[in-house]
Amino acid sequence: MNSTEPARLSVRSPADMVAAVPYLLGFHPADSVVVVAVRGRRVVFAARGDLPAPGADPGPAARHLAQVVARQDADAATVVGYGPAARVTGVVDAIGDALTATGVVVLDALRVTDGRWFSYLCAEPSCCPPEGTPYDPAASQVSAAAVFAGQVALPDRAALAAQVSPLDGPVRLAMRRATGRARLRLAALTGRPSTPSAGSPAGGLPADSSRASAEPPVPADGAGPEGKSSVPVGGPGSGGQSQVPAGGAGSGGEPRAVRTAGTAAVRAAFRRQRRGERLDDDEVAWLTVLLTHVAVRDHAWSRTDGRDEDISLWTDVMRRAEPDLIAAPGCLLAFAAWRSGHGALAAVTLERVLSAHPGYSLAVLLDEALRRGVAPSALDGWPGADDGAVLRRRRRRPRR
Repeated sequence: MNSTEPARLSVRSPADMVAAVPYLLGFHPADSVVVVAVRGRRVVFAARGDLPAPGADPGPAARHLAQVVARQDADAATVVGYGPAARVTGVVDAIGDALTATGVVVLDALRVTDGRWFSYLCAEPSCCPPEGTPYDPAASQVSAAAVFAGQVALPDRAALAAQVSPLDGPVRLAMRRATGRARLRLAALTGRPSTPSAGSPAGGLPADSSRASAEPPVPADGAGPEGKSSVPVGGPGSGGQSQVPAGGAGSGGEPRAVRTAGTAAVRAAFRRQRRGERLDDDEVAWLTVLLTHVAVRDHAWSRTDGRDEDISLWTDVMRRAEPDLIAAPGCLLAFAAWRSGHGALAAVTLERVLSAHPGYSLAVLLDEALRRGVAPSALDGWPGADDGAVLRRRRRRPRR
């Protein structure tokens, strides 16, 4: 897992920029357009989107991306398109015009294909020949510096998505059995049936999801030294959720025993992760069925940030969880990835969650926030002054 401390890469030329982009995103882009924004001499934002379909108008997407870049208080930006000229030129021009209209200076506009880069703005044959300039990422000092700093550039976006894909084979069989045991355990705790299809918080459908909602479009990927990608508006309990009161049953009819068990399971999971220990199948299964209760999920959310161990924990839990139980751990992983600056990891995680649970409101909230490009620094100091106590402590009864 990449460090939350960004590598300091020195970019002095178009070739350096081409070499740096995969490390800013975490993978080598293809059939894509990337915008790298700077403030002063520091890269503050990098975002990637798919090239539009042939014949499609690039204007609306270009204007939206320019607005997102402008929100970062960026002074200037470089636009890099990956693919043939017929597909790249129009969208690069549209983004350049949109950035200029927002007051962002376009430093360069490049096209990368077949091991060569081309500049749309430099007409000097000595430095930017019309046949393009060959480049070798493996020989670049920028690539060497990034690798030395522990940065990773996967072969493509599919390789990144594979990092959050479900585990199959014997692992899946073992988790299916463990989840069956966990459902029975939860049913005994709640007095409710353990049927996964019941649609209750103890069943397979996440507690705050809606079957009627349509799957939203795929978000663009964002990342960068300041991790500029997105932030959920509000904190735990937002996005259509109700905060569960301290005593008695919650808004979803959640008994205190479930909240107590959930708090214990979440804290135990974090302790195990800090010690470098992996949760066993029964621990993961128990955690995933408890996370279907909003109060338990929000308790976990308040204790999740952009630490490497947070990303490792929720990646492992999401990949091992049964398909009907991935929504909560997936959202927790997406949030941790966003906070660490891994916007692309957050995006592929939300794609998997929303594909299975298109109406899960926290996923929809995070997805919308990714599109707006709000800085992770907006939640510096998370989880706040209450030390993350989403589940409020019970008030002591006054002595008589």
